[in-house]
Amino acid sequence: MADQKSFPKAPGNVVDWSDPLLVSLLNKTDDWHLDNRGAIPPRHIHIEFGWGAATSKPAMLAWENDDAMVIETFFPIQQGERVRVEKPCETGVESQWCQVTESRAGHRTDDKANGIHVHFLHKG
Repeated sequence: MADQKSFPKAPGNVVDWSDPLLVSLLNKTDDWHLDNRGAIPPRHIHIEFGWGAATSKPAMLAWENDDAMVIETFFPIQQGERVRVEKPCETGVESQWCQVTESRAGHRTDDKANGIHVHFLHKG
């Protein structure tokens, strides 16, 4: 019967995790921190804080999709903060309300040297 058949089992690869070459390669990745930046050219933007959006500060848009964006600033932003992102566009300025879902000091060498903070925002 068709529903009693099982898929053939593919032979698995045996990995020797104690192999010195593999251990050496894996150790080189210990300091890697992937954060989706560099996929698009950075854009100068402004962010405004709170529902009144009375305070505006400069930032850089590092990555964006339909639901989220990553921005860089020279200051921390509290997780959960509501911000309005103002992006220049052909017709003037495009505004997008977002909520900060993660905020941290940058891990990259340039981030540390320049005091960059990286913020992950959820749109809406």
